[in-house]
Amino acid sequence: MIVTGTPSATPGRRNCAQCGTELAPGAVVCPACHTLVHAERLRFLASRAESFTAAGKLGEARSAWEEALLLLPDSSQQHAAIAARVKDLATRITDASELGDGAAPGAAPVEGPFWKRWGAGAGAFAILLLTKGKFLLLGLTKLPTLISAFAFFGVYWAAFGWPLALGLVVSIYIHEMGHVAALVRLGKKASAPMFIPGVGAFVSYSRGITDPREDAYIGLAGPIWGAGAGLAAFGIAKWTGSDAWMAIAHLSGVLNLFNLLPAFGLDGSHGFKALNAMQRWGVVAALAFAFWLTGFKLIVLLVIVSAWRAFGKDAGPGDERTFANFLGLVGVLSWMASLSPM
Repeated sequence: MIVTGTPSATPGRRNCAQCGTELAPGAVVCPACHTLVHAERLRFLASRAESFTAAGKLGEARSAWEEALLLLPDSSQQHAAIAARVKDLATRITDASELGDGAAPGAAPVEGPFWKRWGAGAGAFAILLLTKGKFLLLGLTKLPTLISAFAFFGVYWAAFGWPLALGLVVSIYIHEMGHVAALVRLGKKASAPMFIPGVGAFVSYSRGITDPREDAYIGLAGPIWGAGAGLAAFGIAKWTGSDAWMAIAHLSGVLNLFNLLPAFGLDGSHGFKALNAMQRWGVVAALAFAFWLTGFKLIVLLVIVSAWRAFGKDAGPGDERTFANFLGLVGVLSWMASLSPM
């Protein structure tokens, strides 16, 4: 789950450097001489953003331009021009992510049928799990994460025993770190995961998302990483014959499948924002087929809510990569959720 906040407060009262007029807190333009209050800072940010772009550091460039947006009046031409740059950088970052971390910045996306693109993404994710162990450990260095995870672990240990409780904590943690990884790649500062016993966990970040394609990229990153954690648990269960690991794989499937529900601010709701009406109906069809194959009753709820969203008038611009990721997640998570837990 991901939670957004509001940008930090702007600087307090000061005088215009050009004419000396006293400025109201948060003013970005002098009311007397119409000079940009933060002109010097804007020049610095523009230079910094251009340097980052030239170096291929698109996430850092995007962050610099986003800071500049906060220092400009919303109706100005400069604001519109920089907003267009932010949108272009977001598209380049999310396209490059299809090729993995080794992709050249701004490289063209993988061509071919959607299942090939999703397969390439799944392969890149498998490599990521093997090579990003240090990143996964990063959140565990934060005291609030450790304390909340321990409380979460204690609740489920009392109910189900420590092996299942520990596996569930790790699976949810990996899911949330998927969101963190996507946010970091887009140049956004995210909090470490926070656990809520009996509910799950969440990460938060301050700056809102305006591009539905980018919103979907962040939202679906959690279930993708969570699916990877569940598949790893399934592999261990088959290798060791452990009922506890099989139960962890099953619960990972259930939790991540529930997160695909396109409502209540869950990850599926973020993903649906990028899908057009036809793609939404494609997800409904995939869910109905998954229910026919598995008989897992939770899928009926997803079918109903997804159909309701498909009928709605808030359809997104359409995005093949998001659509492919959704279909892949429906297939993998429906199968995992239908596994016999013992």
